[in-house]
Formats: sequence, C-alpha cells, structure tokens
Amino acid sequence: MSQDSSKARDGFTSSFGVLAATLGSAVGLGNIWMFPYLTGSSGGAGFLLVYLAATLLVGLPVMISEIMLGRHAKADAVTTMIKLAPRRQPWWLVSAFGVLAAFLIMSFYTEVAGWVFAYVFKAIGGGLLSTDPKVTSAAFDSMVGDPVQSLVWQWVVLVVIGGILLMGVSKGIEAVTKKLMPLLFLLLLILSVRSMLLPGSSAGLAFLFKPDFAKINAQVVLSAMGLAFFKLSIGMGTMMTYGSYFRDDQNVPVTTFRVMSADLFVSLLAGIAIFPAVFAFGFEPGAGPKLLFITIPAVFANMPLGNVFMVAFFLLASIAAIGAMLSLLEVPVSVMSERFGWGRPVTTVINLLLLALLGSGCALSASLTANVKLFGMNQFDLFDFVSTKLLMPIGGIALCLFVGWVWGEQRFRTALSNNGALANEKLLGVLFLVVRYVSPVLILAVMLKGLNVFG
Repeated sequence: MSQDSSKARDGFTSSFGVLAATLGSAVGLGNIWMFPYLTGSSGGAGFLLVYLAATLLVGLPVMISEIMLGRHAKADAVTTMIKLAPRRQPWWLVSAFGVLAAFLIMSFYTEVAGWVFAYVFKAIGGGLLSTDPKVTSAAFDSMVGDPVQSLVWQWVVLVVIGGILLMGVSKGIEAVTKKLMPLLFLLLLILSVRSMLLPGSSAGLAFLFKPDFAKINAQVVLSAMGLAFFKLSIGMGTMMTYGSYFRDDQNVPVTTFRVMSADLFVSLLAGIAIFPAVFAFGFEPGAGPKLLFITIPAVFANMPLGNVFMVAFFLLASIAAIGAMLSLLEVPVSVMSERFGWGRPVTTVINLLLLALLGSGCALSASLTANVKLFGMNQFDLFDFVSTKLLMPIGGIALCLFVGWVWGEQRFRTALSNNGALANEKLLGVLFLVVRYVSPVLILAVMLKGLNVFG
C-alpha cells in the first residue's frame, strides 16, 4: 500500500468519535446479555471481582496491542501483519484467524441480535408484560422455535448493519456510534434506578456486590477470563481494524482504559437492572442465555408506562448490538476492499449475502436444523465453539507473542508514547511485561479450559 493510499483512507475524525466507536465495539450484547447470565450462573459478586482482574491482565493489554499495531500500519488487519512482520514470516495468519472468527461470530451473533430486535416490536405490541417466569419463558421459546421469525429478524439485522457500513467509517460507524452510545448510557441508568426501587431488590444488589469467596473456584476464574477476552472485541481483528482509523495523536493507553472503564460500567448497570428483578420476582439467576428475555418484562410489568420503558430497554439492547456488529463486519469488509481493491459497497454486499447464507443455519438451530449436529453440536453452538474457544484465543496468544518477542519493547514504547510525546514510560514498561509474559499464559489457560483439557 502506498503512502498516498494510506492517507486517503477514511478514519475517525475526533477524539470523542474514536471513544464512541471503540466503546461501541466493546459494549455489545456481551454486556447486556452475556455478562448478566454468566454472573448469575457463576455466583454473583465473586465472579465480578475476578472478571475485573481478568480485564486488567488479559483484556486491556491485548486491546492496547491490537489498536497500536493497527494505528501504526494504517491498514486492514491482514495487511497490518504483512507490513509489520519480518520478511517471509507468516504472522498474517494471526489476522486471518481473526477475520474468520469475526465472520463466524457474526453468523450466530446476528441471530441473537435478531431476538433483541424482535423484542422491540413484541414490546410495542404489549404482549410481553408479566411477572410469571413461565409466561415470559414461553414467549421466548416460541420465538426462537419459529424458523420464519428467526430468519426474518436475522435478515433485518444484516440490512441495518449493512446500511450503516455503506456510509463509510466517519459518516457511518463514527456518526452512528456518537449518537447511540450516550443514549445507551441514559436508558440503562433509568432502567437501573427503576429496578432498584422494586420491593425485595436488595437481595439482587447483595448478590451482585457482596462476594461469597467460597464460590470462587477455577471454573469461575477461567469463565471470567474468557468473558473479559470476548467482551472487549479482541482476538478477532476488530480493534486492529479500528486502530487503523485512529488519529496519530490519539493517546491509545488512555483511550483504551476509558473504553474498558465505560464497558465495565455498562456491565454493572446491566447487572443492577436485572438482578434486583430476578430476586424480587423469584426468578432463577442461573437461567442462562434467556435470562435477559424472561426478567426484563417482569421489571416493567407493574410499572406506570411499563411498556414504554420496556420498548426503550430492548431498543438500547439493539443499540449495543449494532455497535458490536459494526466492528465485527468491518473486519472482513476492510480486508476485502483493501487487499483486493474492491469498492466498499461491493464488499459490504458480498459479506451480507455470505452471512445471510451461512447464518441461516444458526438461525434455524432451535427449529428446523435442531437435530443436525457435527461433533455433537448444532451450527449455532459449533460456530460459537470454533470462534470463541479456538480462533480467538489462538489469535490472542499469537498477537502477544508477536508484540512481546518480534515487534519488541522499543517499538512498543515508541508507538504508544506517540514518538516520545507522551510521558508514560513507567506505564509502558509494566504493560509490555504483561503482554509478553502474563497475558499469553492466561489466554492459554482460558483456551484449555474451553477445550475441557481440565475442569
């Protein structure tokens, strides 16, 4: 790629735009959907403490490294590793694994996002409000078991995301996330306040914030590390791609720390919104992936204008899903457009069509293809396993090895100090040691746990 073409690339235009877009990638359904149900099934506050430590030791260092490499190369994820790796060394495979992981995740993530989009309209219809877990659970099971609804809502999600990406980086991704992220925070705050005012909500708050250290075991630790790795959108080329759109004067460590802090805050708000309701209405905190869909209707069931607020909540969940999916789909779109020279509209449409085809199997995994299994898993679970248990950890370990042992400390310090303009020498020294030694070991432990090498 020539210097001129690098300058011509679209990119983020403001510091707030950088923060909003990067936060939009990190804050997704992982915060509002995955974090609550994993916290609920892992004992509550103890899991939260371990998750915070894992974010500092696994999520944040790898996230900084990815963004640093992308900003330095000013290219798509694959081209970045080709440009920065020593000659003839196949480090580009790190990004290739990331691209594949992003695509597989999109295949099933669009279906989960479709559930959220569907619930916006179901809430508008007014048929979801109930404090009976059997009623709310049956409503969810009926939806995911309907093949027509599953496919249609997945396609709606693809059309929305594709339309935003067609507008480009600054006018599409940045412009949309700058508007949506503040709205997400506002709606979550309102919902959290409402949930805390429910009779019996104190038990839910105690579950979330009062740790029972006896419940912290190896399973909880490894689950928390896996969530920290997944939730910050690392190991799949998204942060490397977004990093390539960063401005040269952006303070990468400070920006990523703000993203991590805001991401954690959103997760806590989601927990505050959900667990008081879980305990107030006698729901089961370990209900699993459908926890969000069976508890939120109960929060608003007896509330004035409850249906309006429920529509607002699922709207904010849709907002969270949009931000994450934009970053995921941007990875293969940027690789195709920059490596092959195809126009952005062409690569976007190609990826949307491929996702509609490949993702249909995931969408039908709870209905028509429920009994079609490979290695004992339906397509939804298989894509989840391959991407989150194999490709993402392998990519994360390889990235740490590249930064720590190939890219080297001097380049690391130069890149993250903005060529000496930032006085952050001590921070970078500690951060480099974590990337070089600590993060890859912890990610390996997460991968081995995911593969059931140990319990």
